[in-house]
Amino acid sequence: MSAHPSAAWPVPVGVAPDILSQIQADFSREWLRLAEDARAGRLEPPADKRFAGEAWRKSPSHLLMAHAYLLSGRAMLRMVDAADVSEAMRSRLRFSIMQWLDAIAPSNFLALNPDAQASILSTAGKALDDGMANLMNDLRKGRISQTDESQFEIGVNVAVTPGQVVFENPLFQLIQYTPATAKVHERPLVIVPPNINKFYILDLRPENSFVRYAVQAGFTVFMMSWRNPVPADRDGIDRAQWADYLDNAVLPALRVAREITGQEQVNALGFCVGGTLLASALALAHGRGENPVASLTLLTTLLDFRDTGVLEVFVDETHALLRERQLGMGGLMSGRELATTFSFLRPNELVWNYVVENYLKGRTPPAFDLLFWNADSTNLPGPFFAWYFRNTYLENNLKVPGRCVVGDVPLDLTRLTMPAYVFGSRDDHIVPWTSAYASTQLLRGPLRFVLGASGHIAGVINPPEKKRRSYWAIGTPDDDGREPLPGDPTAWLERAQDCPGSWWPDWAAWLQRHAGKQIKAPARAGNRRYPPIEPAPGRYVRVRAT
Repeated sequence: MSAHPSAAWPVPVGVAPDILSQIQADFSREWLRLAEDARAGRLEPPADKRFAGEAWRKSPSHLLMAHAYLLSGRAMLRMVDAADVSEAMRSRLRFSIMQWLDAIAPSNFLALNPDAQASILSTAGKALDDGMANLMNDLRKGRISQTDESQFEIGVNVAVTPGQVVFENPLFQLIQYTPATAKVHERPLVIVPPNINKFYILDLRPENSFVRYAVQAGFTVFMMSWRNPVPADRDGIDRAQWADYLDNAVLPALRVAREITGQEQVNALGFCVGGTLLASALALAHGRGENPVASLTLLTTLLDFRDTGVLEVFVDETHALLRERQLGMGGLMSGRELATTFSFLRPNELVWNYVVENYLKGRTPPAFDLLFWNADSTNLPGPFFAWYFRNTYLENNLKVPGRCVVGDVPLDLTRLTMPAYVFGSRDDHIVPWTSAYASTQLLRGPLRFVLGASGHIAGVINPPEKKRRSYWAIGTPDDDGREPLPGDPTAWLERAQDCPGSWWPDWAAWLQRHAGKQIKAPARAGNRRYPPIEPAPGRYVRVRAT
């Protein structure tokens, strides 16, 4: 048997001696049990999919190594939990330890992974050749391939809902989608997607396109397609501020949609950062005495940044000052850096899984539209990012009436009184659902909160046809706002009903109440002032981050 794994442990700082002794005693007792089970041949594979392959089961030495690795990891995390440090420091320690533990897992190394070794033997070495080829291709790309990207092309088999670009400026294009019904609701829907990603997460393939669903439900849909700035740009977009995105992007999109449809107000939907931008723009409009929106939908959106979940480990004054010095006067926040950060929030699923499959086993990842979109990252103007990081994640200024000012207009989210549909995803690690719920305590109009199953993306992209997952809600879309939502999200959840299937029909029923009467669908996109520029999805979305 190998030496006792605790022999090389460093002495932890700030852990009470009695607690440390208990952790060490528990570790030793469990290690002796594992060693005895290994000698007796009764060691079973751990409940961890990294070590679930048949080759692990057939190799007692590798199986013991996997158990020892998991046992050591649990002991280290117990020490972090017992350390006499602040909660903020504990979160950072736990995140750092988890990153290290995930990286050194035996499954990540060819010499320690019997499953990968078996793949090489069973293919007479081809898996090794293919793995090296995959590695070299990814080194050239500068990122790990999570899907077979050759199977997708924007405008060919993703982002294919028909439409026309009817407006553009240096920050965005506005797409008007072609009606799919003979009649449409007179009040259009304007969608503001996150500018840290591309809009077609809401228009993947026809069978899982939120845009297509909305169009087929009889809504006239407009979509903002953000420009993806690249280093070669010379028009000053790298100096764009948060205020520019409100005054020269979101508000113009709402105005153009109103002018094309002849409506005084539109319905508006914001997703993730798009929802934060949308709500901020509406507060700016309200401060100017304007009211361009009849109803508001927020999907997995933060307005109150008090609890940002695992992202809190990146948030401190030092980081804010660094970004302001690097980017505050101009430059680009790299989409690749943002994508890497989000991947390492779930490293086993989004990093090390692909290291093992692509490089150690020489496999090509399967085609998956959502991961193709995930790899299609976008850059951000540096000043925009620096302002956003400080005023939301670090200081949570946006929620405080009057603390954020655009031009000479103080922003006050509590002045927004239009009906609002607020959606959170229960397993969201980017926007914790309780933080999405916190928006209900800022907005002052009739409110409906719906909680979907799954995570940040999969919870949103859940078409009804697949009859998957579920959502939680109180009452029906017809009775939203009859009673105020409690301040405590757990109190809301205790009363909510678990409804099978997608939340999309619930939202569509709610939106119909705010979309006006049905009229004949327009024969063409745009109007005389805003003629079609090019077919959807437009050229902005095709620009790749460099």
